[in-house]
Amino acid sequence: MNAITSLASLVLAATMATTAWAQDTTTQTPPPAEAGAGAAAATSGAAAAAPADPAAGQVGDAPVEMAEGATTLPNGMDITPVSQENGRWYNAEGIPTFKIENGVVDFATFNGFRRYSAECHVCHGPDGEGSTYAPALKTSVLRMDYYDFQEIVASGKQDVNTAANLVMPAFGTNKNVWCYIDDIYVYLLARGTDELPRGRPAERADKSEEYTAQEDSCMSM
Repeated sequence: MNAITSLASLVLAATMATTAWAQDTTTQTPPPAEAGAGAAAATSGAAAAAPADPAAGQVGDAPVEMAEGATTLPNGMDITPVSQENGRWYNAEGIPTFKIENGVVDFATFNGFRRYSAECHVCHGPDGEGSTYAPALKTSVLRMDYYDFQEIVASGKQDVNTAANLVMPAFGTNKNVWCYIDDIYVYLLARGTDELPRGRPAERADKSEEYTAQEDSCMSM
């Protein structure tokens, strides 16, 4: 089913073991709580954890190189938009993707920019670029499986050892994140593939009635 996973399913997913993430070798200090919603969720002496692939999304990594016009990501996923449901675009496998035509960004991708900027940028940096606290998600999503991405956002991750004290808070019950998780994901895909430049998208498609209905349904659960 191409609709966003229900909050009930997400709470169940939050009980599952998350994908193993690479360990950082230095202890980071998180942003102050007053800096924003994402920072407030991180505990003292903690920062967002890094994704499973040791080369994926680490702060300072070189961007993933993709041939011009290529539609297959390093993780093997084809991002070509094939079908639309609830105002969102999906590839042939039913995984969310973006669609940009003549500079006009589909509404879900535009909304992903808004939601990322509101909930994620404090730790992960503006435009998915990463920070000293957390990895560059625009790079991570090109290497990480879509379902692993969902699970990590839903369940969070702690990696506490003698060398590091890293915390990625769970956002599975935060409707302002989870009801828009696919939007955030496709926005990061568009950024990572350089199909979308930094900053607010200049032009966007209209918000459809189907999108509004799905959004209202998720937020009212």
